[in-house]
Amino acid sequence: MIIKASTLSKQPASPAAETCKVLHLINGEHFSGAERVQDLLALAMPRFGYEVGFACVKPGKFPAVRRSRSCELFETRMKSKLDIWVAGRVADVFRKNDFRLIHAHTPRTLLIGRLAARKLKCPLVYHVHSPVGRDSERGLANRLNTMIESWSLAGVDKMICVSGSLAQYMRELGHDASRISVVSNGVAAIQNLPERSLPGKVWTIGTMALFRPRKGTEVLLEAISILKKKKINVLLRAVGPFESPEYEHEIMSRVKSLGIGGQIEWTGFQTNVDEQLRKMDVFVLPSLYGEGLPMVVLESMANAIPVVASRVEGIPEAVRDGVDGLIFQPSNAVDLAEKLESLIGDTQLWQSMGQNALERQRQELSDLSMAGGVARIYDELLGSPIS
Repeated sequence: MIIKASTLSKQPASPAAETCKVLHLINGEHFSGAERVQDLLALAMPRFGYEVGFACVKPGKFPAVRRSRSCELFETRMKSKLDIWVAGRVADVFRKNDFRLIHAHTPRTLLIGRLAARKLKCPLVYHVHSPVGRDSERGLANRLNTMIESWSLAGVDKMICVSGSLAQYMRELGHDASRISVVSNGVAAIQNLPERSLPGKVWTIGTMALFRPRKGTEVLLEAISILKKKKINVLLRAVGPFESPEYEHEIMSRVKSLGIGGQIEWTGFQTNVDEQLRKMDVFVLPSLYGEGLPMVVLESMANAIPVVASRVEGIPEAVRDGVDGLIFQPSNAVDLAEKLESLIGDTQLWQSMGQNALERQRQELSDLSMAGGVARIYDELLGSPIS
């Protein structure tokens, strides 16, 4: 089942309507795409009759930088990866605060959620943000997480996949199709969006991520080097932290060997996503694998910024090639450089793609369409809290 804004039968209610409480069980150490989904859902779900609370098993950046500060947050910290006893603390939080459903977001929290839900005899929902078996280059970790996820899914009432490709992936793993729904990610529409001027002589190519091997940063660096050799003036603005010091050293060594250090600005982790995006003329996501439906792509579209991204899993479901942006082959730096060159050489195309991206995001990929889709699934399990 694919749920889009245009097909939603459930409409937003007044924020003052009586709400039903649901507990989102999350890791919490990062504030990347999946965490932004959780934050936006917490802000939008009251419009559909649901109040979100959080239980964090690895509290870190999320509690500190989330926008949903009015929502309850409980630190149910795991002492180790094998600390399944935290499920008892989650169950206590659930009972004492009148929650009615658990919604897990990672294999780790799904395991804890299954144990807690079995004890509580409450509904359990699992949000599939990315293909766990293709999450990293650590094959053993991927297999272990897939095993944990598969075992835990036996106790799930509904799975929410953020893209059609993820739903297909879960079906191919043998999971019951009747329990799988697709609810596309969404972001809030930006009111009074500032007008964008045409790029100057030096185009700013932007990217934003938790930089790690599967994000394909090396491919983007190679493309920047190719453009430099063609004497096409670009500046790469790279926003986000590195997964590890070792990977940061590897990337910086690559930058040095390519001789493009003077064309890159590394900003580190930033919370002002829209402000950062507006400093970019084009947004590039060069992922190699492991994407669901990246929030940063939708946020770029919401800012009327054309997206150039790899043909990986859910990305082409958001970015229509040649309409909202351009799609290139994963791992192919030459193809990426050619796509960037074609856009840099055509400001009329740049303007039309930005406008198309903006309209598509507002019509089909909004925070309300996402929250409405999730609310319909809650309604199936709990009965609608809105009369």
